[in-house]
Amino acid sequence: MKTHHYIFLSTIAFIVLFYNENVGLNLGILGVLYSVLTLIKTPDRNRSKTFFLLFATSILSSIAFAWFGDFSSFLALVVSLLLLSFRSKNRRMKSLFLVPVFVINFFTFFCRVFSFHEWFPKTENSGFWKKMVAFILIPFFFVAVFFGIYATGSDHFANVFNGSELDIDLWQIFCLGVLGFFIAFNFFNFVVEKQIYQQNYVLDNEFKTENKMQKPTFSFLDLDSERMGGVISFICLNILLIFFIVTYNYEQFYEISKTTIQLGEETHERVDAVILSIIMAIVVIMLYFKGGFNFDKKARTLKILAKIWLFLNSILIISAVVKNAEYITNMGFTYKKLGVYAFLLLSLIGLVLTIIKIQYKKRNAFLFNSMSWCFYGMVLVCSYINWGGIITSQNMKRPDFAINYHLKSIWFSEKYLLKYAEEKKDIDLKKQVLEKSKLGISHTFLSKVFYYETIQK
Repeated sequence: MKTHHYIFLSTIAFIVLFYNENVGLNLGILGVLYSVLTLIKTPDRNRSKTFFLLFATSILSSIAFAWFGDFSSFLALVVSLLLLSFRSKNRRMKSLFLVPVFVINFFTFFCRVFSFHEWFPKTENSGFWKKMVAFILIPFFFVAVFFGIYATGSDHFANVFNGSELDIDLWQIFCLGVLGFFIAFNFFNFVVEKQIYQQNYVLDNEFKTENKMQKPTFSFLDLDSERMGGVISFICLNILLIFFIVTYNYEQFYEISKTTIQLGEETHERVDAVILSIIMAIVVIMLYFKGGFNFDKKARTLKILAKIWLFLNSILIISAVVKNAEYITNMGFTYKKLGVYAFLLLSLIGLVLTIIKIQYKKRNAFLFNSMSWCFYGMVLVCSYINWGGIITSQNMKRPDFAINYHLKSIWFSEKYLLKYAEEKKDIDLKKQVLEKSKLGISHTFLSKVFYYETIQK
């Protein structure tokens, strides 16, 4: 099939799946369709291991959205499909360019769609698609547009079709067709501008020969002075960080215990300080090891001090993890507390990648490329797991279990609340949970969110 075949097929599928439907299973089906069509369309030379991994995550994200239908699974699905499409055409392009590429394509859509010679070939073995466009799609487009215009200007004109047995919402079909075509066109026919191709080297992980030349960062400093300045800076920073770790842990674990509210506020403030400290630490390392110092034989002491500083920062992360665990023990699980673990894990990964950067002489772009994939992995994990169920199942074991909080503020907790209601023989709670779960149940198949369908069984 040609590009226009994929576009028209996806547009028709979009109309069929979403006509008179809410978003639910239909988006999961569309995600699977897009993934399979992309696999078919991609030439063998671009079918790398990364491409097949993205194909698998796109399928899994589609299933996750069909099951949960929440924002995290939606985000995972969208990012997975965009990365899959991007990799299908550009095996060597850095994934961080995905955002500017698709943003530019969205804004240039109206220019590119009328360049028929680029996506709709002049010669075809079969004239079926040409006839369909010429005899059906184009007339339907104009009729639908002018029908909408005339219907708004005359009630009698609009009521002419009210008595018709064929109950079809032409305006909805038209809007779905435009939206489906817009998505499909940009997905299967996006263009990477020449200027972006030319900037791909900016995100290379390895240094080029000209970058290995040792030269001072500032014109008023020579290499020896800058190197010694770095050594002194890291010695001071290590001493400062040691004192901070001691005072930080003393305040957390040895001071007089406070109220739960004060404990929560202080825990979040200190975790924020730790994360900010890690980010600044990585930035400082990037400043010193952005170029020549990676290959400077005299910079061995500087590298050792930098690694020690990173190791001390990892101790700081472990202290924050232990404190957050204590906070959970005292007050129970919440989304924020699990989010703290996620940010601390990303921070620890950032420190490890920074050590790898120094050890193996990688460019700063290595950190951005690697962390973007780590963040994507975090999004996938968040979309595949029922965190609300985990929070509720763990907090149910506490004597101070807050039923109303989990009923109103925790998503996908209904199964565990029903179990809790049965154990406690709480009829009112069971009734409330069932009433809440009914809101997620759809009467049409394509709009279903499967999680809610399993509650009633």
